Amino acid sequence: MTRRKEQTSQGQWSGLSRRHFMGALAATTVVAAAPASAAAESVTRTPAPDGAEIPPSGRAAASRPLYLGTYTSQAGGGTGVGVASYDPATGAISGGSTLTGVADPSYLAVHPDGSTLYTVDEKQDGGVTAIALTGDGAPTVIGTRSTGGAGPTHLSVHPGGNWLLSANYTSGSVAVHPIDASGALGERTDLVAHSTPPPGPGQDGPHAHQIITSPDGGHVLAVDLGTDTVYTYRLDESAGTLTRVSIAALRPGAGPRHLTFHPAGAFAYLANELDNTVVVCAYDAESGRLTPGEPQSSGSGTAGSNFPAEILVTADGSFAYLANRGGNTLARYAVEADGAELRLLGTTPVGGDYPRQIAFSPTGDLLFAANQKSSSVTVFRVDGTSGELAAVGEPFASPVAVCALPL
Repeated sequence: MTRRKEQTSQGQWSGLSRRHFMGALAATTVVAAAPASAAAESVTRTPAPDGAEIPPSGRAAASRPLYLGTYTSQAGGGTGVGVASYDPATGAISGGSTLTGVADPSYLAVHPDGSTLYTVDEKQDGGVTAIALTGDGAPTVIGTRSTGGAGPTHLSVHPGGNWLLSANYTSGSVAVHPIDASGALGERTDLVAHSTPPPGPGQDGPHAHQIITSPDGGHVLAVDLGTDTVYTYRLDESAGTLTRVSIAALRPGAGPRHLTFHPAGAFAYLANELDNTVVVCAYDAESGRLTPGEPQSSGSGTAGSNFPAEILVTADGSFAYLANRGGNTLARYAVEADGAELRLLGTTPVGGDYPRQIAFSPTGDLLFAANQKSSSVTVFRVDGTSGELAAVGEPFASPVAVCALPL
């Protein structure tokens, strides 16, 4: 493991056809129109006959904010973070303003207290940006910090709310930044490069694609597509440094991309982009060790024609969903044996082209899919009993939609 405290020079972009890196734009600090959101003033609510609460407007619920990630350096892309809203009762998306000042905001995450939005700046000189969401005004860019690497493609907030974790895809490294009481980011406290094992078949180096914290909060896991490996770290919550404690090797050429945990914490599900599979992994909370099982079908296409992207599991641990790019489907799995098994139930057309990312609404009854090539976001109603997905509303136009974050 190589630990770097300063940014190093980066090599050439890799995977251009897939990741569409086309250079970086200089960020501005102009804020566009305010987001559509629920009114802040107090209102009187009248109980419905069945005891449900109905807002004064007569709608089942007030609209909620929806933030959208894009590429600003790609032809046809956006100009910043998309700001919209959605109706939690119908799933309909409305609005369409933009928060400028962030280059290539391709992945978004929110602070646990909901006051700050964070985005990667997926460019050669990678960065992470904090955006204030508090108050009655428009969201406002607080500031940007360097990730010390190239092409950051994923970020997450540690559950304690004090550290931001990010994954540099192109340079194959992961970074840590402190978060202060205002939500602003401090200078980077650590940068760890994935130097071993060697790259997998067809890869030119490590490509860190995701970094998350385990449900028990004791470990940080980084998924690296280039080395076919998931790395487990311990985070020193005083110093903001990472210490590697374990590695999990996938079969050569798997191309692991995205990991999600079963809510009970003993198992995790891994989407493999390159060999078009899903793997159930056992997780030991004490050691942080992840043990991959046998690869399973994505439900769509074949390797080289379909590229699994993101996998999610419902809050009750009953169902998992996989976004399939190429096949343009959402695969639905039954979670069985207390999380130890996935059983493919079928697939649902995503209603767009190349679903790059999927996300549940906070209540879990809606699923949003960001479709990169069709520049659209589609929404599905999630049946809590059967796990079936039903498309709701019309696709929402969003330039080069690569991330949808409903709050």
